[in-house]
Amino acid sequence: MRTRGSGVLLHITSLPSRFGIGDLGPGAFNFVQFLKESGQRYWQILPIHPTEYEYDNSPYHALSAFAGNPLLISPDGMVSDGFIDPEDLEPLPSFPHEHVDFSQVIAYKHELFSKAFERFKRSDINHEFLEFCNKNEGWLDDYALFQALRRKFSPVRWGDWPSDLKLRNPDALEKARAIEAESVLKEKFLQYLFFIQWDALRAVCRDAGILLIGDIPIYVDYDSADVWVHPWFFKLDKDLRPAVIAGVPPDYFSETGQIWDSPVYSWEVLQESGFSWWILRIEHLASMVDYIRIDHFRGLIDFWEIPAGSETAVTGRWVSAPGYDLLKTIAKRSAYLPIIAEDLGIITPDVREVIHEFSLPGMKVLIFAFGSGIAGNPYIPHNIPRDCVVYTGTHDNVPVLGWFTSEASDEEKKNLAAYLGKEPAAEEVSWMLIRLAMMSVGNTVIIPIQDLLNLGSESRMNSPGTRDGNWLWRVSEEEITNSLSEKLHEITELYGRL
Repeated sequence: MRTRGSGVLLHITSLPSRFGIGDLGPGAFNFVQFLKESGQRYWQILPIHPTEYEYDNSPYHALSAFAGNPLLISPDGMVSDGFIDPEDLEPLPSFPHEHVDFSQVIAYKHELFSKAFERFKRSDINHEFLEFCNKNEGWLDDYALFQALRRKFSPVRWGDWPSDLKLRNPDALEKARAIEAESVLKEKFLQYLFFIQWDALRAVCRDAGILLIGDIPIYVDYDSADVWVHPWFFKLDKDLRPAVIAGVPPDYFSETGQIWDSPVYSWEVLQESGFSWWILRIEHLASMVDYIRIDHFRGLIDFWEIPAGSETAVTGRWVSAPGYDLLKTIAKRSAYLPIIAEDLGIITPDVREVIHEFSLPGMKVLIFAFGSGIAGNPYIPHNIPRDCVVYTGTHDNVPVLGWFTSEASDEEKKNLAAYLGKEPAAEEVSWMLIRLAMMSVGNTVIIPIQDLLNLGSESRMNSPGTRDGNWLWRVSEEEITNSLSEKLHEITELYGRL
């Protein structure tokens, strides 16, 4: 990211697909081709780990920090790889095109997975499968057992499992592996399918010269394989339930802050281990993508800790974390840090010092640029530094058109018009901000596809602080046109980002 380039933010679930949800199949391959023809260098996605229906299938609430989300497995890819037959795809439900119906998708795909698994069991031993299991046993064995037990004891979380399993008594675990052998094998098989398809997509990206930007949520869910396997790395009480939970204080997004229902780390224990779990997590994702955006980067330096059971985040407090030592440890193992720091919100000097020390690009979001004090605003184009990633907006914001028509204050609209030298019409405002981003000196520009399409609030991906109705939006195949590609290529070339 030391040279000028640009890319598009679009999560995999939002891709076009006839199976109700974007996946790792033809829709992803076609989008890579769109990026290549548009002169783009980057494709930014959201976290790709298994999601929970109870948490709105948010990619930031995952059952594992290492496993892939089976819902992203492409049925077309399963047919191509010989795991199911074309007729197994029928009858195809009437999936909505404009959003994901997760309950419908889950039911349909689980039926396909069962058919593929039955065929897999009847086939000869797949040496590639065994090699995959051996290579990933450090996380795969525990994750597969966790999923099998989670299904067995549903809806009870692992903290309320029988004590011998909750406390991971070795004899109890061995017995459970034997009893749940088939369910464990199926979970491993699904991970094998996911990573086969992921590797195929990576190969397509490499051939097209497209670099993937992945995403690490700073925290993991309590009800995850990671906390069950490594409870000492988290602040849990004597019953192995969260003593304190993560979140953020009141801010731009919420007057009462946000509660994330994730346990915070026991950083002292992590540091004593040489940050082993964090290093494995970073290196695992780094083997899958080219760059890693660390969500809520500030939490590596100091974090908001909220007493468990609190109704709002207001009762929390700031606590220091050894993020500098973590990054220093990672840096010793790698020639460079392929990390983007999500540094939005109120960032303290110590956080900025760490970002500067490790030369990590931060984020600049243009829709935050037009409030009061515009001349000195850090997000306004004339104040943006080279070593950063410039966005019109992010997955947590309303798209530019929605911001302009329903959220921007009169002062922001006035400042935007003054900065542009004209009052923008609604139908042109998204591309005006895209142009500001592209002409900035920031080395890297990432545009949400909703802004490329000049879509409004109806296409918002996520509203922070809310639990329902998020992560559903999808783009249609008809919207990703040749004319859009040509328009994007033209502005990319004009501002020296090809």
